[in-house]
Order: sequence, then structure tokens, then C-alpha cells
Amino acid sequence: MTCPSTSSVGLIFLLIGYAVAGPEPVVQPLAVRSSACQEHTRLHNRLDVVEKRVEDTVETLEVELAALLQAIEAPEWRPLLDNTGKTTVDILEDPAGQRS
Repeated sequence: MTCPSTSSVGLIFLLIGYAVAGPEPVVQPLAVRSSACQEHTRLHNRLDVVEKRVEDTVETLEVELAALLQAIEAPEWRPLLDNTGKTTVDILEDPAGQRS
């Protein structure tokens, strides 16, 4: 009996690996790849526009919220917000009961 050489065993493993891996992937034509790249670029550009709009909206809302908080904390609103020592008015209470 003869022993197979190391190179023969290596070649057999290489062929088995190639057979298991399957066929080579099909390379798309340049026009198709270019179209996919352009679509990818357009998608990123649209996402950049959406991101900019969201950032602008958040900034606007932050400014409006700061203005509202400043208006609420203004001195003319303070008596309405400060209820220490006073009974709280229940807006769900029956107004007819208060009149009598």
C-alpha cells in the first residue's frame, strides 16, 4: 500500500472546500453597480436633509419651551402658582354647591 502524499491530500481538501463553497458570485455590470451607488448616495442625502430638519425643529421647540417657562415664572403669574396657605380649588367640584 502506498501512502498519499501531503500535496495530494491538500489538493483534495481544496477541491472539497471549493465544491462546498458553491458557485462564484455573479458580478453585476458596471451600470447596475453605478446605479446602486447613486441610489445609496441619494438615500444618504435625503437622510441628511431629514436629520437637519429634525435638529432645526428640536432647536425651535427648545426656544419656545424656554420662552414658555420664562413666561410662567414671571411675577404676574406668581400669585396664581403660589398656593401656600390657601385652599386648592378643585376644578371637578360641583359649581352649584359653591354658589349656595
